[in-house]
Amino acid sequence: MPPAPPVVKGIPVGVFLPLTGAQAAFGHSALAGMKLAQAAWNAAGGIAGKPVDFAIRDTESDPEKVPALVRELVAQEGVIALLGEVASESSLKAAPVAVELGIPMISPGSTHSALTAAGPNIFRVCYADPFQCRVMSKFASSIGVTSAAILFDPEDPYSAGLAASFEKDFVECGGRIAAKESYTGGAQDFSFPLQKIKAAQPEVIFLPAYFAEAAGVIKQARQIGLDQPFIGTDGWESPDFLASGGEALNNTYFASHFSAGEPSEKTAAFVKAYQEANGGTPLALAALGYDAVNVLADAIRRAGSTEAAAVQAALAATAGFEGVTGTITMDAERNPAKSAIVLRVSDGAFHYLETVTP
Repeated sequence: MPPAPPVVKGIPVGVFLPLTGAQAAFGHSALAGMKLAQAAWNAAGGIAGKPVDFAIRDTESDPEKVPALVRELVAQEGVIALLGEVASESSLKAAPVAVELGIPMISPGSTHSALTAAGPNIFRVCYADPFQCRVMSKFASSIGVTSAAILFDPEDPYSAGLAASFEKDFVECGGRIAAKESYTGGAQDFSFPLQKIKAAQPEVIFLPAYFAEAAGVIKQARQIGLDQPFIGTDGWESPDFLASGGEALNNTYFASHFSAGEPSEKTAAFVKAYQEANGGTPLALAALGYDAVNVLADAIRRAGSTEAAAVQAALAATAGFEGVTGTITMDAERNPAKSAIVLRVSDGAFHYLETVTP
């Protein structure tokens, strides 16, 4: 018998995402996009003949579990790069560990402005919070709004950072903050801050929150007669948001990274491939997960090495990379300069409204 062909050892990449818990919808969306990109690279022969192998860990939507999982991926799986997390609070827990271990890390969807400041090996393929807040501030101005209320969770870095950025940008655009109220993460009753906002009579309400709380807030707001537009950020984008919020979500808008309805050939090709592999329509985190894998694989290919320093240098030099969420060029802080999408929610669906360039 002829000898068996040698087993080609793959390139181990660590993936850590919330696959259970409150943010599981985000994690599964990102993972579907990552696996689609992985399959495409491996079908084409991998990178220098080596397949891309994923070692996957579930963060359970618990930021406190993230540091140990990152150490486990490096120590037990020998990963040469990390892809994760999607929630800013979890990525902020992971980044110092990745810096300590010297492993390049790319977050698909964590937008908190402080993330990449953790160290020179921390990257993201999504835009950062200040940009999406500028987008929504200008959007509010474009629909003739001059006064806004802000409702946020001060204990959540994602929500608090977005609230601060929006307040600054909205005032700089000539707007007035009529009320700024807070709620406690995980709350079910938002009536107290909503009544205070109602009394302030803002023309629009900015709600930087993840989808579960955002849907709950908006439903309760409509019940007490707050019919003003709500505007939000990328944390709203989940099928669970639509299912939970129902008709209450009409007349709401938010910033996102991707829309299947955007008129471009690249978007159409990605949507087709995603639907063939997974069924359904891809949301932003699927597209961001797809781009994160492709940016990493492209960097490894250009580096001609899987050594951390070489991969990190190649990632930092990424320029003009044509992703499905936009053209990605890493700036000096390892954030991509790229466009944002504004989506309108109506009739139980997300609708593409416009693309906003930096």
